[in-house]
Amino acid sequence: MSHDRTFDVLTATCPSRTSLARIANKWTAMVVIALSGGRMRFGDLRAKVDGISGKVLTDTLRDLERDGLVARYAFAEVPPRVEYELTELGHTLQAPLRALGLWAEEHITEVLAARESYDSRR
Repeated sequence: MSHDRTFDVLTATCPSRTSLARIANKWTAMVVIALSGGRMRFGDLRAKVDGISGKVLTDTLRDLERDGLVARYAFAEVPPRVEYELTELGHTLQAPLRALGLWAEEHITEVLAARESYDSRR
């Protein structure tokens, strides 16, 4: 894996910013984590990512497919069947996004306490 130092995410015009914005999106992270278990149908994915609307899931999957992170498989069946899975590039996001998810789960008590403390001072 090479790291191209010609890109700098802190530079306003750097195209890597759009990639970071996509990855940092909460729905992207949840979809990637959900697809870490393997290929899934749309309905199963929507059920797994609790709270996501069909439109948001569709838009998120299209964006991930455009960025080469998710592959879409359509089967000529009645009714039509569509499945999604992470690509090789998408799999490279599993570890960092799962780590963020675990961090959120492990530290939510501290975050909630900090919020309560902050709000009580306001």
